[in-house]
Amino acid sequence: MQEKKLAIIATKGSLDWAYPPFILASTASALGYDTEIFFTFYGLQLLRKKLALEVTPLGNPGMPMPMGMDKWFPVALTALPFMQALMTSMMKKKMASKGIASLEELRELCQEAEVRLIACQMTVDLFDMNPADFIDGIEYAGAARFFEFAGESDICLYI
Repeated sequence: MQEKKLAIIATKGSLDWAYPPFILASTASALGYDTEIFFTFYGLQLLRKKLALEVTPLGNPGMPMPMGMDKWFPVALTALPFMQALMTSMMKKKMASKGIASLEELRELCQEAEVRLIACQMTVDLFDMNPADFIDGIEYAGAARFFEFAGESDICLYI
């Protein structure tokens, strides 16, 4: 029986968008899938040694808010300068209280589970990113390399 494959494209660099690729990849790997995540554009933020990710409440109407704020708090006010930091702090506290693993832990779990973490070389070059800022153990490749794997994958996700 041929091993199943999962290909994920991670394009977002915020705290709320960082969890899905790592959770799905680590779960798939535990279930026996050959798994790869291709990080491109803002998704490359997830590979930095020092993560400084924030929640993005603006333009995210499905985000549950404390104290029923999603019912009465005007969406436009989420654009205030302090709101992103406040929402990030609240989200981190909520996750800690629920025992959710940190992104660093999930990322490490993926590496231990042999999930391949691929940084888009074109995006690294485009944004003049320094590879020294990224965690060890990642690969650098272009879109063609991703398609080689994704073309044979059983599941391909865009996150």
